[in-house]
Amino acid sequence: MDRSELVELLSPDGLRLLDSLPPYEPAGDVVRMVSDLRKVGHAPGLVTAVLNQSRLRARAVPKFGEFAGRMLFTEAGLEQATRLRVAALHAGRFVGASLGRVVDLGCGIGGDAMAMAAMDLAVTAVDTDEVTATVASFNLAPFDNAEVAQGDAGTFDLSGFDAAWLDPARRTAGHTNTSRLTRPEDYSPNLDFVFGLSERMPIGVKLGPGHDRELIPARAEAQWVSVDGTLVEMGLWFGALARDGIRRSALLLDREGTHELSAPADSEDVAVGVLGDYLYEPDGAVIRARLIGDLARSQGALMLSEGIAYLTSETLRPTPFATAFRVREVLPFDEKKLRLALQERRIGTLEIKKRGVDIDPATLRTRLRLKGSESATLVLTRVAGQRVALLVERVRTLA
Repeated sequence: MDRSELVELLSPDGLRLLDSLPPYEPAGDVVRMVSDLRKVGHAPGLVTAVLNQSRLRARAVPKFGEFAGRMLFTEAGLEQATRLRVAALHAGRFVGASLGRVVDLGCGIGGDAMAMAAMDLAVTAVDTDEVTATVASFNLAPFDNAEVAQGDAGTFDLSGFDAAWLDPARRTAGHTNTSRLTRPEDYSPNLDFVFGLSERMPIGVKLGPGHDRELIPARAEAQWVSVDGTLVEMGLWFGALARDGIRRSALLLDREGTHELSAPADSEDVAVGVLGDYLYEPDGAVIRARLIGDLARSQGALMLSEGIAYLTSETLRPTPFATAFRVREVLPFDEKKLRLALQERRIGTLEIKKRGVDIDPATLRTRLRLKGSESATLVLTRVAGQRVALLVERVRTLA
């Protein structure tokens, strides 16, 4: 969305038209809708603007729920925006530390700032891009305790603020067709500024979950967050926002609530054991936080193979921190023998999971020429260093 499209959208006619549209349908007849809107006299630019927003609002529902229908978005802003449920946990850190006035440097469309304002924090949201700052202003308009400023994070006056929140831009500049930045020095603001700021005031920082762990400052609490099994971010917390005695944590959000595994440092792995009746696949947040050893000890489990994030045990213990599988059979790893074994078992639908082996599951699935009415899960991995194919079934009763 460029400036002219935003001007069209923010006009009284634009907002009325946007709110009057039926729910966006990905398979809908867009050409016909454009034609119908043009026939009743709407300008081409306005039609483009409202239809783009309708599409973005639909895409935003998984992150913002019912609030998405009253917000505005840019393509890039929605891509990086924090899920509202996670943003509420961010805001809770500031509330818990009694840091009442927060500056959100690089606010994007304002998702985190919305959560802060909803929790009665006084928040100033700052973004260098005019269009993005205007979109954030619209989204934060319902809150009297929030304001938006267009400015540069590196030069913004921080006097009077108790703490800062930063979500550095990790994509190239622009509102659409952006690409992911791979070098932390290219982030905006860059991490030298971010970590330098942590020496001046309490700050929280949102980074990608795959961020290089070697670049995590020793004084930071690092928390990896997953939502419904999908790893979404790594948060770094400094000063009063970091918890005493915790430097690594895995926070899981699911339908049952929140679950956390935390430790003062990376946990030491447990020993490698023989394959038991059950296989555990730790959540991505646990793996990234390097708390697999602590999880294994809590489960009475052992490593399946050194350096591979699968655990095994003879008994089943419910845990929200891993998906459990019952081991049905050990099949030949040889592809031809594996194909025959699956055909004998009439398996036509196969989920393939793998760790520690160089195999493309999609390619292998095609070569296996599956036929039959049965479904199964196949785990390709190593046991004590040796390649194995495990036919397993997911245990559905775990939380």
